[in-house]
Amino acid sequence: MAIVSLGGLLYLLPPLCCGLFFALRVIQLHVAKHNRRKAVLDELKATDPERKRLIGFFHPYCNAGGGGERVLWTAIAMLQRSEPDVVNVVYTGDIDVTKAQIIERVKARFDIELAPSSLHFVFLHSRYLVEDTTWRRFTLLGQSIGSMYLAWEAMSKLVPDLYIDTMGYAFTFPVVRWLALTKVGAYVHYPTISTDMLERVRSRRAWHTNSGAIASSAVLSKAKLLYYRMFMFYYTGCLRTASFLMVNSSWTKNHVDAVLQHTDPLLSSLHILGLLLPASAARTARIVYPPCDTRDLATFPLEGRERVIFSLAQFRPEKDHPAQLRAFHRVLADHPEYAKPGPLQVRLVMMGGSRNAEDAARIDALRELARELGIEEHVEIIINASYPQMLNWLSRASIGLSTMVDEHFGINVVEFMAAGVIPVTHASGGPLNDIVVPFNGSPTGFHATSPETFAEAFHKVLTLSPEEEVNLRSRARTWAVQRFSEEEFEKGWNESGWQQTLRG
Repeated sequence: MAIVSLGGLLYLLPPLCCGLFFALRVIQLHVAKHNRRKAVLDELKATDPERKRLIGFFHPYCNAGGGGERVLWTAIAMLQRSEPDVVNVVYTGDIDVTKAQIIERVKARFDIELAPSSLHFVFLHSRYLVEDTTWRRFTLLGQSIGSMYLAWEAMSKLVPDLYIDTMGYAFTFPVVRWLALTKVGAYVHYPTISTDMLERVRSRRAWHTNSGAIASSAVLSKAKLLYYRMFMFYYTGCLRTASFLMVNSSWTKNHVDAVLQHTDPLLSSLHILGLLLPASAARTARIVYPPCDTRDLATFPLEGRERVIFSLAQFRPEKDHPAQLRAFHRVLADHPEYAKPGPLQVRLVMMGGSRNAEDAARIDALRELARELGIEEHVEIIINASYPQMLNWLSRASIGLSTMVDEHFGINVVEFMAAGVIPVTHASGGPLNDIVVPFNGSPTGFHATSPETFAEAFHKVLTLSPEEEVNLRSRARTWAVQRFSEEEFEKGWNESGWQQTLRG
């Protein structure tokens, strides 16, 4: 019996040691919490530090310069103007830049002024754990577990009074809520997994999230469906730990609400996750359309535009830049006069941010594809442009192009319209349901789904009469300025419930 008892003790020893170590780290976190907070306020030379409240924004790629970053910096700039007792903390993995350099880039890219006195950066060294290149297999699971460790690193360095995720890392919520004992909110650009993704696997339909090799195999499809079911179960639980949820479009709201209402009786019977959810957990998301600074854009002339098709999107795989090249190739093939020097010649300009080596490789692949299609002389790729450069092209272009399927919102499309650039977008997601919609009974742009239909839309715009062209540009601009302004964003943000959560 003594041997059995000793064997049992040795069996339990590793998990007990791990549990004890973890508990000690959590205690250490809370013991150090006040000292770290004081150090930050001292560094910022904050007056009346007892009144200060720290709002932490989890945004590991805050220096990327995309639409998600505009949301982050617009929210922080608003808080700096309206909430003098709030210190904004940004958790970022951009360790190769300084606070001053980030603030300077925000000004150059978005023309947003940030006050250093109420802004602090916590630099994280484990961002590689949320890179897709780190997880060649089981990418969703790997990135989600990696985000949990990244959140633990963030909380170990500074615990805020309110935590707001602005990049879509829902698996960080339990770490912050249960270990750091901090309330959580989020601005969701798109769900990590959706009920549509489960259905595609269940029906064995190939897609960019469900390869043909898996879709063609019954065994692999069943295995992936089980993986997705488990992931969805935990993702739902993580989202429900948030006290408030904002989303950027009706498409995202429909998908996030479906996730929040999702149930899996079998997995639920095997877990106690539901018992750990706070009573204030969100059960529905609120639409807060992203901000678009339309002030400069709305001053651009509507006439005299160059025959330029302009794309404005980060060089990420989901933006589907190859589809833009194929659509442009199609319109040149259908209308050879557009390729010849002269007044009818058309160019494609692709502008976007490059975040890392993977994005750079995609840009090289785009250049190679343009050469293969024989259109490289008519295509210009501009990387990491400044805000004035972006404005310059928006003031000159005729057509704004977006090819992403199920684009969750599409700030770039709003910028096209406000600038008087006629949008041609994929017929899905935010551009279809929220942005490029009829205004006063008349169209504000065009939708397409294939190279052929994109080419047709290009040709329609390029052959509009001067009167039709100006009327369409004016209509699109009026709608965009009215519906997607910074003022509307700030109003929606303040109605989300963040103030009640912070003070509750």
